[in-house]
Amino acid sequence: MIAFAAQKAPGDAQMEIKWLEDFVTLADTSSFSRAAELRNVTQPAFSRRIKQLEGWLGATLISRATMPAELTPAGRNFLPVAQEAIRTFYAAREALRPAHEPGLIRFAALHTLTVTFFPRWLKTLEGAGGAFSTSLIPDRGGIEANLDALVGDEADFFLTYAHPEVPFHLDRGQFASLTVGRDRLMPLVSAEIAISGQLQPGRNLLDRAVAQPRLAIPYLSYGFNSFFGVALSRLLLRRPPFRRRTTHENTISAGLMNMAVTGAGVCWLPESLAREEMEAGRLVPASVDEGWNLDLEVRLYRHAASRTGKVEDFWRTARQLLERGPPDIRPSGRAAP
Repeated sequence: MIAFAAQKAPGDAQMEIKWLEDFVTLADTSSFSRAAELRNVTQPAFSRRIKQLEGWLGATLISRATMPAELTPAGRNFLPVAQEAIRTFYAAREALRPAHEPGLIRFAALHTLTVTFFPRWLKTLEGAGGAFSTSLIPDRGGIEANLDALVGDEADFFLTYAHPEVPFHLDRGQFASLTVGRDRLMPLVSAEIAISGQLQPGRNLLDRAVAQPRLAIPYLSYGFNSFFGVALSRLLLRRPPFRRRTTHENTISAGLMNMAVTGAGVCWLPESLAREEMEAGRLVPASVDEGWNLDLEVRLYRHAASRTGKVEDFWRTARQLLERGPPDIRPSGRAAP
């Protein structure tokens, strides 16, 4: 449990959660101007808040001598603490709030799917079965934390990616599932990338790293607890080795994609999320070997026991939609080729 002192020392500012959110956004973007834009504040105000956080901690978190901005060793150590603190505070707020509005169907979902899949899928379901009022629980980062929302009855459904190499520890007698879509995780990189101070073409960079053992490529990581983190750790174990150095870590795909576009490293991304960047040429495949890709299912989980009428109506509509044909809708809402 992470806790901050309620009282402040003389002359110290009181910790504010927005400072932590500012810091995590800056770590995601490596840009003060971009982070300030995302946080809806002016750059001078954003910079002051980062300085206030550093003053409160008594440590420098950001190296301002580099472009793009980089985390100091203290910043790298503090980043997972800040991320966990944000999750803890917001989870506590959700737990302490009154019960959700009656009639809302509650979903726990991976962040990427709330952006790429859920809106269009819901529209399709409503076209087949009437209007559904829904509520989304924020992605909690780790696999077990997201599953807990369903197991603990905080959510009626859990919408997630699924792959045989990432088993979910759910009792099949107590939980049911439907495969409602498909996607693909693939290694992508910016069109050009700096390695050892020299610009290189990004296309097929991963293949060159496999063929040239001395070539170490920058790598954007999901860590080890998220769905993609677990899936990739197992993929990398069974594929040809290559040298890599982690330049940034984030459990959220959209954050890693923004880093990849800036040339920060190779990153495995859902095709549905990265399609526009690929079509614009800002991201290119890092390999011609499809063995580096992971074919994913989009899966909907629920308690097997009977639930409220709205929940049952939603499940019935989703199942009937699948009975009309296979789940050939990619998370972008476009038909799969």
